[in-house]
Parts: sequence; C-alpha cells; structure tokens
Amino acid sequence: MGMDADALPAGWQVWNEEPTKLILAYRPDVFDGDEFPAECMPTIYLTRGKRSRRPGAQRVGDAWHVTLYLEPDVDDGGTAFDSREAAIDAATERAVAFAAGEIDYRALYQVPRETYFAKLDELTDADG
Repeated sequence: MGMDADALPAGWQVWNEEPTKLILAYRPDVFDGDEFPAECMPTIYLTRGKRSRRPGAQRVGDAWHVTLYLEPDVDDGGTAFDSREAAIDAATERAVAFAAGEIDYRALYQVPRETYFAKLDELTDADG
C-alpha cells in the first residue's frame, strides 16, 4: 500500500517513496535555500527499521518508524509501528497536526530560532 497524497493537508507533499522508506516534505517552495535553508524544511520520515547511531550502519528491526524532522539534528524522537499501513496513517496524522499548528516545534529545540519559528507560525495555524 502506498501513500495517498490526497490525504495530506495543504503544504505537505510526498517527496520520495520506496518500499522501505517514505519522505513527506512541508512547503519546499518556502524552504528552498533563499530565505530559509533547505535543511530547515520540515519533513516526516517513515522508515522500516531503526538506524543505528554508527555512521554507515544499516537499519535494524522490522518495526516502522515515523519521525518529524525540523532540521537534520532536530526531531521529535519518532514513534514505532507494527505495520507500514499503521505508520502511513500516523505520518498522515502527524502532517495534519503540524499543518494545524498542533505540534509544539519550539519544544524540540535547545537553542531557539525565532525567525524560523515566526515563519512556521505564519505557515501553520500555530498561535506561537
């Protein structure tokens, strides 16, 4: 079963889909390297297996993991699921919650990035 792109809220799109990986991207038109670096584009990764912290290590395990990234080193810790279908549902729900401003992305940062937060507040329905 693949991702139903029509189920995603406005601003989210399927960036890449493979048998063991799915990447959703939020507003690539905004996070294009001009005003905000592409590395800051919010993404949701759905992957089979958990990646080891060791560089170059393969993913291990059969669980599916859904993780929201705001930058390469800033994520929500992820959640594991028993099936790809459940993980796809969770990724869609996370995208909906993000677009509705229901995810506190500020809490994921140790050092605040106020200009970035202001732009995310503008793009989502977040109150800030």
